[in-house]
Amino acid sequence: MAEALTFISTATASDSASLDITSGIDSTYNEYQFHCVNMRPASDNQDFKFQVNASGQSGFNEVMTTTTFYAYNRETTGASWVGYDTNEDQAQGTAYQKIFTYDTGNDSDESVSGILTLFGPSDTTYVKHFSAVGNGTAAYGYTISMATSGYINTTTAIDEISFAFESGNIAAGTVHMYGVG
Repeated sequence: MAEALTFISTATASDSASLDITSGIDSTYNEYQFHCVNMRPASDNQDFKFQVNASGQSGFNEVMTTTTFYAYNRETTGASWVGYDTNEDQAQGTAYQKIFTYDTGNDSDESVSGILTLFGPSDTTYVKHFSAVGNGTAAYGYTISMATSGYINTTTAIDEISFAFESGNIAAGTVHMYGVG
């Protein structure tokens, strides 16, 4: 049986350096989803990323181990590929993690959308697992679908999340947060 989504909040970017959700992630739900809709970078050719803070921490730099695979198809030539690229992974890294696509363009017909799911963020026994699936339009005419998953290596509760592009601001886009349960 599918569990219901309960709307919690919306964050909207308008030439924002990042979208930081600093409230609402608590023990109410064992699973949270972040629906990122039409995120468009101010600068061309940028990767969309996320990072979290453990309770009482700052800096959005928690340790992660991640893995990513993706598929793409070019709109003009039909060039396509499906694969795994170790360059997208972190092995106990603290950087923002790339999700949904890479090299997102900033034209009016280019953006990235997807769903990031964070499992058990308030649990203080286990590490925090996540998965992210999305699609976007790269700056050079590709549609790219990416699946990323991994874990945040802390048993401290996670209570904040940040979304940003690799460089420059988020020109536009919306993140809706839902509790699952």
